[in-house]
Amino acid sequence: MLTCGRFDFALDRPLVMGIVNVTPDSFSDGGRHADPARAIAHGLRLREAGAAILDIGGESTRPGAAPVDEAEELRRVLPVIEGLRDCGAALSIDTTKPGVMAAALAAGADMVNDVNALRAPGALDAVANTRCAICLMHMQGTPATMQQAPHYDDVAAEVRDFLRARLDAAHAAGIAQARLVCDPGFGFGKTAAHNRALFQALPRFAELAPVLVGLSRKSLFGGSGGRPVAGAAASVAAAALAVARGAAIVRAHDVAETVEAVAVARVLRQTDAPR
Repeated sequence: MLTCGRFDFALDRPLVMGIVNVTPDSFSDGGRHADPARAIAHGLRLREAGAAILDIGGESTRPGAAPVDEAEELRRVLPVIEGLRDCGAALSIDTTKPGVMAAALAAGADMVNDVNALRAPGALDAVANTRCAICLMHMQGTPATMQQAPHYDDVAAEVRDFLRARLDAAHAAGIAQARLVCDPGFGFGKTAAHNRALFQALPRFAELAPVLVGLSRKSLFGGSGGRPVAGAAASVAAAALAVARGAAIVRAHDVAETVEAVAVARVLRQTDAPR
C-alpha cells in the first residue's frame, strides 16, 4: 500500500504517472504546455487516458538545464495544481526546493517527486509531517553537469546504497515506509551501459521500496546499430519491460499506450507456467 496524500494505492497493479511539464525547456515537450490553461487541459487528457498520478514540474531537469528560482517555479506550477486538484488523479510535484514542496502540498499536491532525494536543507522537514508520498531518486551531479563524465565502480550497488541511505534518512525524520518510493534515476548521471545495468537490477531496488521508473522518450539504451531510440514505441516497450521486472510506477508521456502495455505486462508477469 502506498500512502499518497488523499489517495491510498494498493500497488497490486502498476500505476502510470502522466507527465505535465510546465516549462519552456524540457527535453521532450518544452514549451508545449507552459501556459497554465494548456497544462491543465493536458493533465485532464492524461487523466482521461488512464493516468493514476499526474507529475507536475516547473523546472527542467534535462542534461545541461539551468536552475529556476523558487518564485518562478511557484508561478508556473501552483495554478496547474489548483486547476487539476479535483480531476480524480493524485498530483505529484516534481521539485527539489523545500519551499515549492510546502506550497504545492498546501495547494493540493499528494506526492513529492524529488530528483535530489530530499537532500536540500529543509526538504525533510517540508514533507515529514504530511501524508504525501515521496519519490527519492538517485542523481550523480546536477542537471547542469550530470552527463559530463559519469563514473561508477559498481553502478547498481552504489545506487542501491545511496537509495537505502536516503530511505534511512526519511525514516529518521519520521516518514513512514508506506509513503516512500525509490527511483534509480535512469539518465541522471549515467551512461547507456550504466542504464542497462540498473534496468537489470530493478528487482534489487524493489526490495528497498516500490520502484518508480522514468524512461519515457529518453535515449538511454541504444537501439539497432547502437543508435539512440527515444520515440513513443521505445518508451512503451521499456515501460512494459520495467513492470515485468517489478516496477510499481512508470512515468510516461504517452499515457494511453503505456496503460495498455503495463496491463499486459502485469498479466504475463503473474501467469502461472503451464503444467
